Amino acid sequence: MKIQPKDKKALMAAALGRIECDFAVTNCRYLNLFTGEVYPATVYVQDGFVAHVEPNPKSAPEKVKRVIDAGGRYILPGLIDSHVHIESSLMTPPVFASAVVPRGVTTVITDPHEIGNVLGEEAVVYMHDAGCDLPMYQFIDIPSCVPSVPGLEEAGATFDASTVDRLAKLPNVIGLAEVMDFLGVVDGEDRMMEIIDAAERNGLYLQGHLPAGFGRLVSAYRIGGPLSCHETSRPGEALDKLRAGMYVDARESSMCYNLPAIWNDIKDLPWRDRLSLCTDDREADDILENGQLDLVLRNIIKQGMDPAEAVRAATLHPAQEAGLENLGAVAPGYVANFLLVDDLADFRVHAVYFEGREVARDGKLLAAIPQREFAVEQKNSVNAPDLTVEDFKLRAPEGCGDRVRVNVLSYGDYTSLTRIVTEELPVRDGYVDISGDPDLCFAMVVNRYGTGNRTCGIVRGFGLARGADGSTVSHDCHNLTLAYRDAESALAVYNQLREVGGGICAAENGKVLCTLALPVGGLMSAAPAEETAKAGTEMKQVLRGLGLEMINPLLRIATLALPVVPEAKFTDLGLVDVMKKAFVPVFPEV
Repeated sequence: MKIQPKDKKALMAAALGRIECDFAVTNCRYLNLFTGEVYPATVYVQDGFVAHVEPNPKSAPEKVKRVIDAGGRYILPGLIDSHVHIESSLMTPPVFASAVVPRGVTTVITDPHEIGNVLGEEAVVYMHDAGCDLPMYQFIDIPSCVPSVPGLEEAGATFDASTVDRLAKLPNVIGLAEVMDFLGVVDGEDRMMEIIDAAERNGLYLQGHLPAGFGRLVSAYRIGGPLSCHETSRPGEALDKLRAGMYVDARESSMCYNLPAIWNDIKDLPWRDRLSLCTDDREADDILENGQLDLVLRNIIKQGMDPAEAVRAATLHPAQEAGLENLGAVAPGYVANFLLVDDLADFRVHAVYFEGREVARDGKLLAAIPQREFAVEQKNSVNAPDLTVEDFKLRAPEGCGDRVRVNVLSYGDYTSLTRIVTEELPVRDGYVDISGDPDLCFAMVVNRYGTGNRTCGIVRGFGLARGADGSTVSHDCHNLTLAYRDAESALAVYNQLREVGGGICAAENGKVLCTLALPVGGLMSAAPAEETAKAGTEMKQVLRGLGLEMINPLLRIATLALPVVPEAKFTDLGLVDVMKKAFVPVFPEV
């Protein structure tokens, strides 16, 4: 994709100095992302595009309407997030823009598969339209896996190749979003091959998702079409993927901190041109308190990457990955999205320019955010059945006595990777009893799209010591998911989430302690960023008080029900062996 100037002839005339430019930025240190040089420069801007960069200027700029003195600061391209789910910020697209633009983020490549799983094509059109006419670009990749794995879960919609054909016509659609069904790709299953073919036929680039990908699996997946992966976390993964010609989108989200492992893999490589930076899932309070892609950039510099290369990984590389021809650099013919920054390593943004307009300064948004209404924002998407306390208890099989073998979903640590371990647990009054083991919780996934499906099981190592934690933010199906120590608290959470139209809720002793209401698709709030951030912070404090002592407990619940992340997960249809794409009974056969 190339963003075209309104008048290319005028832009060329401005480059030649034949007509006046709108303005010139002087007294700046220019980081050339094509050569690696840093030198004094004057940058000429005409009608939202860079017309000319004059290195080592000997005189004041001529034929310009005004001059901006950068005060000796670096001039850098606006940051480009190579992979983000705006829904995971808990904010709608305009509110998200208000939070990230002052941080220097002028472009995001967003995958709306979260709300796409909830409300289908209508939701993708909403995310597209709500992301237009903002002081940043929000480009759309079409969700590739709705649901994430057909037959293993049921969501609110189903996308196929014809869906890709229709959505590809939206002006700001540029790619096919993370192809999570990696087994469907490498095994050449018809559904994934047809979706990939539709994307390629429409000229879209293919974004990938290959957790724990090594060796021949990487080769087969790359041949299948996906170009990138943001699910790189294990030693050796980044090296394997870069060697195969994939882009590695180094992620630091509010839950996953992959930079150390990735940097350790690649720090001695002579070339790292296919390393990009991304946030994936970063929440409102985290963005406002710590940063968005600017934080990822600072943190990879702390790992040891040269600051100039880190800037490249947050600007030019993501643009090249996504085929954005004239974004990611401050150079002739490129869109004038640029930053003025005091120091590369500290990376505190002084001023943000988008399409040649100053839109933020010293952390404050200057540009207006359009106030628009969308029908999607008024829908209650939680259509879950009435349940009782009894429904949240796990009934043991008839005739099992006072002990029963259970396939338990087990966490090894605070990552999202889980496996199945068969344990023998006590039975009391016909129900599985976990009261004597504080490391165990019940888990339930309830379909919230009207099917009535639900699964109840046991999880070890989740971290909840008492009460209940529930959410409609449950990647990627976003069914209503709960972890709980007692049925009364689970029911309180369940009923509260149905009433408010979705969100995150915690309860203890059968009473609701805190609710983070997210009524837009059960995923987002249209409230100002500061309000959502405050509510998120309060919810985290409550969850920590219930035993989830971790950096970010908010989306711990979302790690229970994503059947594309190894090795096992719960869905509304059952307990899933991810690698075999098969169901496993909660109670193994005797």
